[in-house]
Amino acid sequence: MKWAFADGLTMTRRDVLHWVRDPGPVIVGLLFPVLMVVMFGYLFGGAMAVPGGGDGYREFVLPGMFAMTMAFGLETTMIAVSTDATKGVTDRFRSMPMAPSAVVTGRAGADMLNSVLGLAVIMAAGLLVGWRAHNGLLPVLAAVGLLLLLRFALLWLGIYLGLVIRGPESAMIVQILVWPVSFLANTFVAPDTMPGWLGTAADWNPLSSTVAATRELFGNPSWGGGSWAAEHALLMAVVWPVVIIAVFFPLSVRRFQGLNR
Repeated sequence: MKWAFADGLTMTRRDVLHWVRDPGPVIVGLLFPVLMVVMFGYLFGGAMAVPGGGDGYREFVLPGMFAMTMAFGLETTMIAVSTDATKGVTDRFRSMPMAPSAVVTGRAGADMLNSVLGLAVIMAAGLLVGWRAHNGLLPVLAAVGLLLLLRFALLWLGIYLGLVIRGPESAMIVQILVWPVSFLANTFVAPDTMPGWLGTAADWNPLSSTVAATRELFGNPSWGGGSWAAEHALLMAVVWPVVIIAVFFPLSVRRFQGLNR
């Protein structure tokens, strides 16, 4: 375990150095959520009414934006993993005396650092447009922890898909799918306003659980919901990511070990 941890840190450092040498994509990735905050907070916010009135929609939508930011970047992880495998970099790593999990855990570690920075940027942007947390420091830290837990779980999904797909170009398919999956949740509107079957799918979307739980922890307005998943959002905000990690972490390590040389 000691050497596995050390090897994972080495691989994390490798990915961070790549970002330092080519910061452009990282900067664009950090600024894009800020643009989304401005667009949904100001362009569309005036037409939406939520409990609380006034700036209620901005306080309602910002936790959804935080969670959606954790889902964005999934394709970036996939492309990075797939590119290494396509160019033979992964094969060179597999020939070295290192822990089998180091390459995938290193990638996850680097992406988590980027996610922490991205979450800090979008939360700062939220404060600038009027969003506030009302329940004190500990609930805020718990909400941030749930957001990063969701991100960590989705990273393992991205790493696995990056090892499965046949080239970086295939990641475009996932990039297209991330948007409807992110919107098919309680991110921007209440599932109760959707057709019955669509609202049920939105209620059971893992993103919805994290969004509802963080709204509760931040003390922001919410439309709530009558489904079991909506009534137990805090529980499901932990269960969903843990299940995703339990499935895709071992699958990622096994897939990495089984790549053709």
